[in-house]
Amino acid sequence: MLLILVHELGHFIAAKFFRVRVEEFGIGFPPRALTFGKWGGTEYTLNWVPFGGFVRLFGDIGEGRHGQGSFVDKNRGVQAIILAAGVFMNLVAAWALFTGALYIGIPRLVDNIEPGTSQWLLVAEVVADSPAAAAGISPGDRITGVVAPDGEKSTELTPTAISNFIQERGGEPLEISYIRKGATAVVTVRSAHAVISNSAETPAIGVALALVSDEPLPLLVAMKVASVSTYNAFKMVLNGLWGMAKSASNGVSPLKDIVGPIGLVGVAGAAAESGVGNILALAAFISINLFIINLLPIPALDGGRLFVLGIEALIRRNASQVAIRLLNAFGIAFIVFLMVAVTWNDVARLLI
Repeated sequence: MLLILVHELGHFIAAKFFRVRVEEFGIGFPPRALTFGKWGGTEYTLNWVPFGGFVRLFGDIGEGRHGQGSFVDKNRGVQAIILAAGVFMNLVAAWALFTGALYIGIPRLVDNIEPGTSQWLLVAEVVADSPAAAAGISPGDRITGVVAPDGEKSTELTPTAISNFIQERGGEPLEISYIRKGATAVVTVRSAHAVISNSAETPAIGVALALVSDEPLPLLVAMKVASVSTYNAFKMVLNGLWGMAKSASNGVSPLKDIVGPIGLVGVAGAAAESGVGNILALAAFISINLFIINLLPIPALDGGRLFVLGIEALIRRNASQVAIRLLNAFGIAFIVFLMVAVTWNDVARLLI
């Protein structure tokens, strides 16, 4: 809810800057519960439906009211800036949240071992039907040691050192110890050729390893790394949406993989158990989701409204207000349908 309020705050600030009259800044959705007061021509309200909030602009799209401070009387460039300000705030919020998370300390990939810091070797991926998969090694396992039959151990627990050790001991049974959910296990794995398709001649067990650290970063470094984290989260969400689109094109409902409000409570609870940093990182990821979803050309969302502005700019005339109202009504109905569907999925998961 706070992230949606941040989104609406972007619209609010941009509207005030361009002297568009903001009639109401609402927390939650109507019906209205109470009014905090009216300042600067804007009424501040608390509403009963606890999902996000809204900014009601004088002369907003679909209303077409004219006069001093009217949204529709502004040129399309100003309208576009006001509409895009919400998603811009979500992007800024994601970066700020990632900065806070990294400053507090969250798991992140590192290139080298840093003496005196907390680091571990994580299994990032396991190749299907590989020796590692057959031994029961799974993504998320923490590798704690690799020992050869003669008792020699890998000198370093880094991806490069482990890979070299396995190649040097090609075909030998290696004891690999790892931690999963707090429990330690030891398995014997024998490397083989043709495990990695593009390195068929190299002995391998079929795992991709990553060196991970949760050491807090200095603030300026955290701000820099947060930019990379924001970009990576952006790519991850886009890839997820593309995967959902492909599933839909193949006749598979993508809704089953979407987590709704109830599911997010469980995800947030799991993040809370891992510390404040992980809660901030989760919030940053959700903010990126809001950034991208609100830019989709769906009527009633910012992306849909920006799309209409673009069409108006191309045809050099305003779209029919009746058509805009109908499109917005369709968009709202579609969003309500999605909310009901994902909430139903959340409930169904709890009942299984």
